[in-house]
Amino acid sequence: MTKLHARWDSLDRGQREKLQLARLRSFLDKKVIPFSKHYREAFSEIGVTAQDIQSLEDWAQIPFTSKVDLLPTEDGQSPARDFVLIPDEAVLRSQPAVLARGILRGKKNLRKELAEEFRPIMMTSTTGRSTESVPFLYTQHDLDNLAITGERTMLLGESAQEYRHINMFPYAPHLAYWQTYYSGIGHNTFMVGSGGGKVMGTTGNVTIASKIDPDVLIGMPTFIYHVLQVALEDGVRLRNLKTIVLGGEKVPDGMRRKLRAMAKELGAVDQVAIISTYGFTEAKMAFPECVAKDGSSSGFHLFPDLALVEIVDPVTGKPVGEGEPGEIVYTSLDSRGSVVMRYRTGDQIEHGIHHGVCDHCGRHIPRLMGKISRVSDVREVDLGKIKGTLVNFSELEHILDDFDDIGSWQIELRKRDDDPYETDELHVHLHCITTVSRSHLEVRVDERFLATAEIKPNEIHFHTGAEMRERQGVGVELKEQRFVDNRAKPEVDQSAVY
Repeated sequence: MTKLHARWDSLDRGQREKLQLARLRSFLDKKVIPFSKHYREAFSEIGVTAQDIQSLEDWAQIPFTSKVDLLPTEDGQSPARDFVLIPDEAVLRSQPAVLARGILRGKKNLRKELAEEFRPIMMTSTTGRSTESVPFLYTQHDLDNLAITGERTMLLGESAQEYRHINMFPYAPHLAYWQTYYSGIGHNTFMVGSGGGKVMGTTGNVTIASKIDPDVLIGMPTFIYHVLQVALEDGVRLRNLKTIVLGGEKVPDGMRRKLRAMAKELGAVDQVAIISTYGFTEAKMAFPECVAKDGSSSGFHLFPDLALVEIVDPVTGKPVGEGEPGEIVYTSLDSRGSVVMRYRTGDQIEHGIHHGVCDHCGRHIPRLMGKISRVSDVREVDLGKIKGTLVNFSELEHILDDFDDIGSWQIELRKRDDDPYETDELHVHLHCITTVSRSHLEVRVDERFLATAEIKPNEIHFHTGAEMRERQGVGVELKEQRFVDNRAKPEVDQSAVY
């Protein structure tokens, strides 16, 4: 790891948390409270200063931030701006460290350094699927951190500088693409950005992969799957392929198995390592797994020098114990531009945080363990006579990916007979990739759905690989459509609107 991170890797849990709290107090005192309008007002309102935070228990008393706090208001105001660090010159001049830098480097150089630290020069945004998109601003300081976390991801993935990488994330103002881009910068390695399916199409990505013969492919699981599928159909060989790094979607064990099997068919000599990453716009970084030789998930390795991560009970908001499930709460320790503190992600982690030594890479840094699901994955549907059934679509995703007979798939919600007042129907579209009979596979899918989610599909539809690529919007959508809600909605009677 980088020198800074190696220092943290040598600490035990108590030492690490003590150092994190010191960083937190300094960050709050010198950057966040003076320069963030939202947090200056929030801390003033509760009468707490940075120096009052002497333990994690103290920190747990600070109010949460959530997506709602960032969304535009009804009167058109944009609260997201209040989360941007906008420095006050008078406050900066009063800080001893800044004064010392001015004396040592001169005023001109100091102004240049402060501009690089605080001036926003890049923006990403949330995808805005369930709510309005929210912008997050980066300064050069943040881009430097992207390069640092990118290099760590490369090292955790055992990537050598001489390797050839293809970044298949879409060109977009989204974290996944830019984290990968700066991973190449930070690791000083060869990286080609294909722009994903929307720029070159699936066939174009296969073509560039055949020419480069990469050591590492990086992208969304569903799109990488389709690229490898087309590569197999076209007789392409990828003999150098060693690692596939995935982000933007969950990566069930079944998907890992399928990608490894396809890589072997494409000529990869050794078993390809599958590495998943966990990131979200508000963090402005992604957390990677290391290489697990048995093919399992090693857990998402956190960066304790850059972020403080808590797991809380999603109902009470109280911190839970080590290894216990709960909601992931994120606090930045070194961001500029847009900054969030105690941010409730809405993501549920199955086995919480583990602070022990990683069984796979031997590092001592904390890891998020188990499946991650979003609150938005649980949707209310009206199936048959059961009103308001809550269905966890994250569970359904793991069910379908776990079938070795199923390649790509899509779950579609419809209204019976397309009547908005009728009950909901659940349709499964899939591509069978083995010689198993359709009737046998239908029975097994029904049984697994019933056992896991206590529902079963109204109908199962079989498609070719090309048909599934079209259904999922490969090369058209920013993310491939694995869940679609085509439920007809009642028309509004305009005569009744006053």
